[in-house]
Amino acid sequence: RNRRDELERTAATLAQAVAQAESFSGAAASFDPRIIEALVDSIVRMFDLRNGGFGRAPKFPHPAALDLILERYQATREPQLLTVVETTLEKMACGGVYDQLAGGFHRYSVDEHWRVPHFEKMSYDNSELLKNYLHAWQVTGQALFRETAEGIISWVNEVLSDQSRGGFYTSQDADFSLEDDGDYFTWTLDEIRAALTPQEARVIELYYDVVARGEMHHNPAKNVLWVARSTEEVSKQLGKMESDVRLLLAGARGKLLAARLARPTPAVDTTLYVSWNAMFVSAFLDAARALAREDCRRFALKTLDRILAEAWSDEKGFAHRVGAPRLDGALDDQVFAAVALLDAYEVTLDRRYFDRAETTMRLVLEKYWDEQAGGLFDRAHDAAPLGGLDIRRKPLQDSPTPGANSIAAIALSRLYGFTGNALYRQRAGQTLDAFAGVVPQFGLFAASYGLAALLHARHPMQVVVTGAAGDPAAEKLVQAAVGVFRYGKAVLRIIPQSGIPALAPALQQTLPHLRADIPQALVCVDRHCLPPTSDPERLAASLENIDARSAN
Repeated sequence: RNRRDELERTAATLAQAVAQAESFSGAAASFDPRIIEALVDSIVRMFDLRNGGFGRAPKFPHPAALDLILERYQATREPQLLTVVETTLEKMACGGVYDQLAGGFHRYSVDEHWRVPHFEKMSYDNSELLKNYLHAWQVTGQALFRETAEGIISWVNEVLSDQSRGGFYTSQDADFSLEDDGDYFTWTLDEIRAALTPQEARVIELYYDVVARGEMHHNPAKNVLWVARSTEEVSKQLGKMESDVRLLLAGARGKLLAARLARPTPAVDTTLYVSWNAMFVSAFLDAARALAREDCRRFALKTLDRILAEAWSDEKGFAHRVGAPRLDGALDDQVFAAVALLDAYEVTLDRRYFDRAETTMRLVLEKYWDEQAGGLFDRAHDAAPLGGLDIRRKPLQDSPTPGANSIAAIALSRLYGFTGNALYRQRAGQTLDAFAGVVPQFGLFAASYGLAALLHARHPMQVVVTGAAGDPAAEKLVQAAVGVFRYGKAVLRIIPQSGIPALAPALQQTLPHLRADIPQALVCVDRHCLPPTSDPERLAASLENIDARSAN
């Protein structure tokens, strides 16, 4: 009470120190594309060869790191890189961190084996992991990866979304009461046997390692379901055909899920945060093409249209959440929404989405840009005061969501590819420069920076496919283009009815005489296009052979 002046001076000094640290003052350097390889190497050195993932327990998902490594594999074909991604995604999908009955991923694993999770399910984890499993399926064709992606979608549709109006909810709690510790998601041996026939129970016990003493410390009788044996191993142990084991397993899962739904259920936080919704819009649009899921496309666009209708302001951009009262958005909300809008444009060729993406990023550069050191602050320069929280930071780390400066650089690089506006490329490069001096220190937590660096160095790929609507030859070209994972690749389907006007400005200039009635595909990078092809295999090979290490 008697030292107020001293306390205020101390608080001001502390605030100044935090502001300096969080603005990454002195972190600038000249961006060097070799940082991509250095980041990948540092992440791979942390790989847990036995259990997948990075480092030791507790283990969190690192989706941006997996996409970065997978893209690097596509460019170099280094087998070790694919091993990192495959092992990690396999171990996670077979672990208790994945909900083996309803789909979707829990927050993290408390052990290094991915078996015992913290049971909360977060929107942002599942949107980014959905992309990982889609991309891994595109590269490897492994059924497990597609099944896991579809499991995430199924759970989101059932639990984490407003199917009538559009919108992705925030999270599902780990527990339903203070006394509970994952009881909703776990099973005793007696509970398994009460819900199933003896044959089904025995298959579940072997497949998921359900025993009298399980993994939960608060109640040792409780088991987390994780895949301990393959169906082939279970079939040999029981003397049954593997096909019969698979049928028993599928039936048992359905019964266990029904029994679980009868339990008191952990609450769902139905808040609609703009940034997290935008992340899931992008993921569902990715799924729409990779899995030919028209339902994912419809729901993603419904959600995006709701965000545009309820959370956009011409003066301030996107709000932080959908619904009243309005809470002004931060950098995350603007840049993730811009990326989702670009994704929607690529899928629909609706210029409304493209124009709003460009408007959003212009607003970002106007209100969030650091004129002195480059890069973007998390709050607009004219944001309402927040008292002690007024310190403006420059978000870089992927913790837990991708760093907003990296996402901004990605959006700017994509906009440059579509418009040829040199300011967008300049600002993307300056954003990368702003953190280039410290990125190596962040390693695993700067993987999104690596993706932004890759896109800036290589330039986004654009595949333009023409031909009449429903033309089988054109659709095969689309499937070939969609089927190859390359980070930041756009596939634009042009039909005679839409024609050149549907293309973004740079592509209109690059392809002024494009014939929209002929089934053909052109691969373009930085306004230079390969000769058109009507051969799906040649198209796929062209995409695979563009080296991510090239830089202009």
